[in-house]
Amino acid sequence: MQLLVAEDERRMADLLKKGLEEEGHSVVLATDGAAAFSMAQVHPFDLIVLDVMLPRMDGFAVVKKLREERNQTPILMLTARDAMQDMVRGLDLGADDYLTKPFSFEVLLARIRSVSRRGPVAKPVLLRVGDLSLNPATHEVRRGERRVLLTRTEYNLLELLMRRPGAVVQRDTLMEAVWGFDSDVQNNTLDAFVRLLRNKVDCEGEARLIHTVRGVGYYLNSSA
Repeated sequence: MQLLVAEDERRMADLLKKGLEEEGHSVVLATDGAAAFSMAQVHPFDLIVLDVMLPRMDGFAVVKKLREERNQTPILMLTARDAMQDMVRGLDLGADDYLTKPFSFEVLLARIRSVSRRGPVAKPVLLRVGDLSLNPATHEVRRGERRVLLTRTEYNLLELLMRRPGAVVQRDTLMEAVWGFDSDVQNNTLDAFVRLLRNKVDCEGEARLIHTVRGVGYYLNSSA
């Protein structure tokens, strides 16, 4: 499964990532709530492991905002709090399960298996913006009748933009989602890949789909 782990304690985050990857999961780390929310908006994770006590936006706020945006990714909350009212609050906001620290790794794995049994999050069969289409199942991209051949990084960038048509995806969000939170990728690297992607998607004679908000990010829009 593809997991988002939001944990601000570095040692705990590294241990969770290492253990979950050894179990065969793909893990992306976020060290604050705002980053976790942004990543969950643009990437179709199978499950989110979410600490409550996060900087910038706490876990309760992350759950609330995701559910308000109809993001139904299963969420397992982690916290040192064991007060009944905190557990009830997290579940009422839309979390699927709640695990109190300290916990054994075996119990965490069991909870992840339990939460994931509710089934995969429904994902659109085909993403469309104007005459541009992307099939998440086959990774096939087409602009009208023309097939667009992309590298893995170009495809990941395009999919993130196509999942939020018309909305500006911030530069930091794109870099964290595509290259990872711990990556030292530079801003000019993102710009270079967007330029390559634009050259393949927006060919001569076609309406421009990929747009730039200078210093902020990028967005897809067929009518801009």
